[in-house]
Amino acid sequence: MSGAPVSRMSRRQALQAAGEIVGLIGSGLWTLAQGAQREGFAPAQPELISRENQRPGTRKWMLENTRVDPQSKYRCPWIEGYCSHTSIQAGQSLKIHVSTNPPSPFTVDIYRLGYYGGEGGRLMTSIGPLKGTVQPYPPIGPKRLRDCQWEPAASLTIPDDWPSGVYLCKLTAEREGLQSYAIFIVCDNRRADFIFQCSDTTWQAYNRWPSQFSLYDDGKTIWYWGNNVAVSFNRPYGKYCQILDAPLSTGSGEFLLWEFPLAYWLEQHGYDVTYISNLDTHSDPAGLLRAKGFLSVGHDEYYSIEMFNNLRRAIASGLNVAFLSGNVCCGRIEFQKDFAGRMRTFERVDFYGPRAHKGIRGMETLPHTSPSSGELVGARNLSPFVGGADWICLKPDHWLFEGTGMKKGDGIPGLVGWEWHGDPANIPGLEVVASGPTQSAPGKPNGGIYTATIYPGPKGNFVFNASTCWWADGLSEPPGYKRPSVYTTPQGPDRRVQRITANLLERMRKSPHPG
Repeated sequence: MSGAPVSRMSRRQALQAAGEIVGLIGSGLWTLAQGAQREGFAPAQPELISRENQRPGTRKWMLENTRVDPQSKYRCPWIEGYCSHTSIQAGQSLKIHVSTNPPSPFTVDIYRLGYYGGEGGRLMTSIGPLKGTVQPYPPIGPKRLRDCQWEPAASLTIPDDWPSGVYLCKLTAEREGLQSYAIFIVCDNRRADFIFQCSDTTWQAYNRWPSQFSLYDDGKTIWYWGNNVAVSFNRPYGKYCQILDAPLSTGSGEFLLWEFPLAYWLEQHGYDVTYISNLDTHSDPAGLLRAKGFLSVGHDEYYSIEMFNNLRRAIASGLNVAFLSGNVCCGRIEFQKDFAGRMRTFERVDFYGPRAHKGIRGMETLPHTSPSSGELVGARNLSPFVGGADWICLKPDHWLFEGTGMKKGDGIPGLVGWEWHGDPANIPGLEVVASGPTQSAPGKPNGGIYTATIYPGPKGNFVFNASTCWWADGLSEPPGYKRPSVYTTPQGPDRRVQRITANLLERMRKSPHPG
């Protein structure tokens, strides 16, 4: 120990301090309070993303030759793979697990996705050719778990100069030139204006690899909504299984479908953004406090109770949140250990919210003892929860609509889909900023009413709920993007969606860091 004098507190002061700590622990705020004060956050680099996107880009990140096995309907057995981490930091070792059937030499080209002059990606490194082998088919475990134990085909220490972002491993088998992706997120620990949360628990929940083994498959029903079914991140992502047919996204989860248009637009305009996984929201509550704004994106359906509580506590600490997403926090999941003891598997255990008079089909067996998603989001998931609609302005004088020229009743065609939120929560100060009836097809109402909301936090912050999975469709149209069309069809980039989003981000950016 150093020879510096030690300041001693009185017994009364010690008891008072201990009581405060116990109170923080009991409320769950101790971790966040520590995180707000800790010196572990790296300094801000507000120009990092802008500088990164000045580097030369390429469209070579896009798949050019892929194939889906017709028997399985989802997988590409000729070449497929997964990564050892959903998210990883510089200096850590990433393992890439690949199977080729039949055996074939293969290459791995790793790209960071962003704007890059409109090209959408930058080549970071290339690996190979490597020897390809047929990796073992995972047995069906308890709760129908398919947990691959493949040998790594390659490993990579993440370089210090790789910025936070979403990275694609483009896997190419030399035998026929067939391709698929593996995906991972590079995180950092720096202060930033915005955290972009990738909705990867939902990607995995809908992953049917190798065939009908998603969270929605119990071996009996094609769309099962109960419990006692588990999924693992230790497996490739198959072709996405609903709404649209997008084989050129095989291996990338749902990122290219609903989330990339937002990342592309943010990086085009130089926003100071850093990226995380749902699993980071689960395991690192203090890390949420390094940003001024938190962005939930696309189809963000599955939350652990830790995610729910961590985000609510961060809002209580002053974090702004924008749910540019739909179906948020619908299913409650619990993480469990994989074959190696890592928290890489999960199962659905409940629905967030009470039983409704008209419940969500198939979820009747779940206990419905979890808090309502509306307490976090501002509105909740309720039947029929699917459908499409125009996004109709109700409060044109709200700062949200500044510069849009929108009047009450004006609508943005087709922006609401395919899942949304309704029944606004009883939160003081909550406002419904857009609302309207939903439809199962043009001119065929399905009885739903979506509500987009905004409510104030306790420290001048706010929480916005767009009430649609397709918000980012109104922002940009990156290379390779395939527009969804079910119940309704969004119409692509719209200056009003862009201005509303810019208003949200600017309000966040002008606020102080939470904590």
